[in-house]
Amino acid sequence: MMLRRSLDKLYDIAAVLAAMFLVALLGMVLLTIVSRELQWALTGIDGYAGYFMAACGFLSLAHTFKKNEHIRVTLFLGLARGRGRFWIEAWALGASAFLSALFAAFSVRLVMQSIEFNDVSTSMDATPLWIPQLSMAVGTVIFAIAVIDELVMHFRHPHRVHESGEALRHE
Repeated sequence: MMLRRSLDKLYDIAAVLAAMFLVALLGMVLLTIVSRELQWALTGIDGYAGYFMAACGFLSLAHTFKKNEHIRVTLFLGLARGRGRFWIEAWALGASAFLSALFAAFSVRLVMQSIEFNDVSTSMDATPLWIPQLSMAVGTVIFAIAVIDELVMHFRHPHRVHESGEALRHE
């Protein structure tokens, strides 16, 4: 029970960080607009806006996944019943866990290599690239944890059904 609360808290913290980066992105965009209107020369703002956008996307992966809001291809799931559906879900979650763990490992490796090689951005401010890459690494690690968590929950509670609310939303 304590592990469940800790994991849910981790996903929530990542979502709050993503929201903070989204607000920072808004601030960067507004600052860019104001600076252009006032003819200030603020170089590098576009790069930071891109870093904030990437941070927002990666840090929100786990929370979105756990809230069942990722887009899912439900063609086979809709046709399957009983044990067939269970094993299709298990296969999909297993493949997702494997791929997300690989993505997380490569993201962490990228950060470590950027530190090792002193990689910097090509813009005038020469930002050390490990700083913006860190949000990708943290986000993908938390996402991998969330997918593995979901795989474990799938086997621990085999009768639990996740229905997507996609059909209910008409946008």
